[in-house]
Amino acid sequence: MTNRSKFDEIVEKFSRHIAERTSRRSFISRVGTVVAGAALVPLLPVDRSGRVSRAHAGAGSREGWQPQDNDITQCDYWRHCSLDGYVCGCSGGTLTDCPPGTKLSPSSWVASCYNPGDKQSYLIAYRDCCGKNVALTCPCLNTEGELPVYRPEFGNDIIWCFGADDEAMTYHCTISPIVGKAG
Repeated sequence: MTNRSKFDEIVEKFSRHIAERTSRRSFISRVGTVVAGAALVPLLPVDRSGRVSRAHAGAGSREGWQPQDNDITQCDYWRHCSLDGYVCGCSGGTLTDCPPGTKLSPSSWVASCYNPGDKQSYLIAYRDCCGKNVALTCPCLNTEGELPVYRPEFGNDIIWCFGADDEAMTYHCTISPIVGKAG
């Protein structure tokens, strides 16, 4: 006779109890429901008010970064809080218009940025201007609110010119228009 532990006896009793009351199809159906339900969790609405309140609390979470609201050509301008690229204001564009000779990309990424001038947070829709070589003036690498690439609407590492015409696939710079107030 083998020496069985109490744990083995409990597991065997539990397994036999389940097997007597459950069919294989029922078990597989329940496992499938759990797996499908877990796959749908990322589609649920998410409360992003924590991001807005962090923005209201100061200049964001980066150490030493203080947004300003005077010079749009500087990387610390408040609308550039999540801009990864080149500021269009330095190459003939504005905060809302692409420079001459470039085309606006059809897609964008978004971030919530804090304006120290009116102490409000705004939703910014960053859009790339495409069709000319990279501006190489006013580089910016800000990552406030950036999420991994599997959440592309919050990913600033993607070159968003991929939806433009074939001749306009080259990245030039990025504009940062306000969509509305955040929160």
